[in-house]
Amino acid sequence: MLVPVFSLQLNNKVFPRTVAVGKFNGKRSCLVGATAGNKVFIHSPQDNNPQAQQLEGNVSLLNVNQVVTSLACGQLDEQLKKDLLVVGTNTNITAYDIDRNVDLFFKETPDGAHAITIGKWGELPEQLAIVGGNCSIHGFNKKSEDVLWTVTGDHVSSLALLDFNGDGYNELVVGSQDYDIRVFREDQLISEMQETETIVSLCPLIGARFGYALANGTVGIYERSNRNWRIKSRSIAIVLQAYDVDGDGVDELVTGWSNGKVDIRSDRNGEVIFKDSLNSSVAGIVKADYRVPGENLLICCSNEGEVRGFKFSEQGVNAAAANLYKDQQEAIRDLAQKKQALLLEHQNIQDAIEKIKKPGNEQNKQIALDPAAEIPANTEIQTILTVEQNRNDSPAHIAIRMKTSNHTIIRVVTLFAEGLFKGECLVVHPATNQVRENIVVPIIPPRDAPVDLHLQIFVGLKSSTLYHVFELARPLPMFSMYLLTENSPEGEPKGFISFTINERIPRVLVWINHHFLLAQEYAPNTPSLFVTFLAVRNNEKLIIKMQNTGQITIRTDDMELAGNIVQSLGKFLNIEVLQTAGDFPQELETLQKVFSHIEEYQTVRQRISSDMAEHANIIRSFLIRAEDSRLIGDISAMKRHYLDLLNLNRDLINGYKIRCTNHEELMKNLRYLNQMVQKAGNLRIGKFKTITINQCRSAIKTNNAQLLIKSIKTGNV
Repeated sequence: MLVPVFSLQLNNKVFPRTVAVGKFNGKRSCLVGATAGNKVFIHSPQDNNPQAQQLEGNVSLLNVNQVVTSLACGQLDEQLKKDLLVVGTNTNITAYDIDRNVDLFFKETPDGAHAITIGKWGELPEQLAIVGGNCSIHGFNKKSEDVLWTVTGDHVSSLALLDFNGDGYNELVVGSQDYDIRVFREDQLISEMQETETIVSLCPLIGARFGYALANGTVGIYERSNRNWRIKSRSIAIVLQAYDVDGDGVDELVTGWSNGKVDIRSDRNGEVIFKDSLNSSVAGIVKADYRVPGENLLICCSNEGEVRGFKFSEQGVNAAAANLYKDQQEAIRDLAQKKQALLLEHQNIQDAIEKIKKPGNEQNKQIALDPAAEIPANTEIQTILTVEQNRNDSPAHIAIRMKTSNHTIIRVVTLFAEGLFKGECLVVHPATNQVRENIVVPIIPPRDAPVDLHLQIFVGLKSSTLYHVFELARPLPMFSMYLLTENSPEGEPKGFISFTINERIPRVLVWINHHFLLAQEYAPNTPSLFVTFLAVRNNEKLIIKMQNTGQITIRTDDMELAGNIVQSLGKFLNIEVLQTAGDFPQELETLQKVFSHIEEYQTVRQRISSDMAEHANIIRSFLIRAEDSRLIGDISAMKRHYLDLLNLNRDLINGYKIRCTNHEELMKNLRYLNQMVQKAGNLRIGKFKTITINQCRSAIKTNNAQLLIKSIKTGNV
C-alpha cells in the first residue's frame, strides 16, 4: 500500500491540469506546471532526503507571455535522449529544451491548444506532440511539421494514447465538450462513446482500458467501448492517473478532486482502496522517480503549491488489509442495523393492518369492507411513450404516459436516465388532491442519442398508507423527437444525401423500427419505403426514401442529422465503407459567408497587429525624448511627450480590445468551420470519411471556398 515519503511547498499557485514531470537533462526528474503571471515553474530537487519537509532544490520560472492552457513533457526528439517541454496557449504552442534553455520550435495554432500529449500515434514512425484545440486535432513532429490533422465535434478537453484495438499501435482517445469520447486510428474515427457531461480527464490503463472523468463528478473505466464501472461524487474530478498501489503489477485508477481529496480505486470494480487529502483542490497527479531516485513515486500537487509524494510499501499492504477488514466489519454492523429497522417498520405496518381490520370500530370496519382498502394482487402498470408537438403552454417533448390496470392511484414516479436530468434522476410527486390512476411525465432529450429509462412507480390507496413499487425499464430510441407524418412530397427539404447499399428494404425498416419512436412498427414485407418525419424540435421535415435497387435518399436541411442517420444506419447494417453525395444549400450558403468572415477577421487581425507594433516603436521614441527633456530640464517638452504617450497608450488599449473581440469572433467562425468538416465526414463511412476530411483540409489551407463546398457535396474532388 502507499505510504507518504515527502511533503513540500512550492510557494507558487498551480493551474489545474497543467502539471507534468520530465527528465530535461535525461537523468533527473523535474516537476513543472503553469502558474500565475503567464509563467511555467520548473522544480529541480537537489536533496535526495525524502524526509525533508521544506522546499529543497531550485525553482525556476519560464516566461510564456500568454495564458498557459496546457503543457506536456516527453521525448519529442528521440535523438536527444531527454524530455522536452511543450507549452500550449490560446494561439500557439512552443517546444522548449529546458536543459539548453532554447526553443526547439514555435508554432501558431489558430484553434488553440486545450490539451497536449506526446507519443507515437498509429503507424507514424516519429514521436508527435498531439494538440487538441477548437474542434481540431493536430500532430506536430520535432520540426513543427503538421503531419496529421483531423476534426472532432467540439473543443478538445483531454487526450490519451493507448492501444485501443490491440493491433500493436497507439490509438488516440479524445474527450471533448460535446460529451463524446472518440477514438482515432490516425485520422480515422474507429469508435465513439457518448457520455453525460464534458470529459475533463482521460487516463490510459493496462491493455485497452482507460479511465475517464466528467465535469459532473463521474469517474469510471472503459474497456474498449464497454464501460466496466462508474461512480459519481458531489465533488468535481480534476485529474486522473494510473498507479500500482498494491504491488500486483496492475495499475489502479487515481483521482484528484476539487475538494483536495485523492482516492485510488480498484480497476475491477471501483472500490476505494486508498485515500488521502490535500489542503486545497488537486491541480495535478503524476508519477516519476522524483526526489527518491530509482523509486516510482505518486506525486500529488495542489493548486496552492503543496506537493506530496507516496510510494508503495509491503508493510502498508498488511496495514491496509487490517483496515479493510475493520471497514468490512463496520459495514456489516451498519447493514445489520438497517435490517433491524426494516423488520421493525414491517412489523408496525402489519400491526396497523390488523388494527384496521379489527371489529368494533365503525370507521375501521368501513375501510376493511372497502374493496379498495388493499392493493389488488393483479395490479399492472401500462406505460407508453408518445411524441408531443410544441404547444402554447409547453415545448415539444416526449411524454411517458403511465396508468394502472384498475383504480389504484399513482403516488410517486421516479425516473433514472443518464444525460436527461440533472443528477440523472427526476421525481414526480403530485399533490394529495391531484393523485389519480394515471400520470403523464414530459421529458426533453437534449440531443439525438439512445437512452435507457428506469422507472420506479409507487402506487397506493387513498384510504390507507399501503403502497407497492413497480420497477420498469423502457428504451428511448436515438431519434425520439421525430413525429411520423403523412407521406406528402409537398414542401420537401432542399437538402439531401444519396447513396446505395447492398441491402433490401426490410432491413432498413427494421432499423427505422428500432431507432424512431413509432406508434406502430412497420411490417417487414412493405414493398416500398417513403417515410416522412417531423422534427418536433424545429418543425422541419425528414424524409427517408428507398428503392428496390438499394438506392437511399435522405432529405433534410440539417447536415448533422443526415450524418447521424448515415452513421447509425451504417453501424446497424455493419457497413464498413460508404460513399455518398448530396447538397445542403442553406448550410453551405452559411459556410461560404463564414469563410469570407474568417478572411476578413484574419486581415483585420494582421492590420491591428501591425498598428500595435508601430505604436510600440513610437512609444519607445517618445520615452527617449521625454527622458532627454527631463535630463536637460525642459519640463514643458517632457510634459508634452508624456501627454503624447498617454494618448498612444489609450490607442493601444482600444486596439487591444478590438483585437480581443476580433479574436473571439474568429474563434467562433473557425469552430463552425471545423464542425462543418466534421459533419461532412459523418456523411461518409470508412476510407471515404477520411478522404472527405483531408480534401476539406486542403481546401481550407488554400483558402478555396468553392473546393471546400465541392468536397462536402461529393466527398472528393
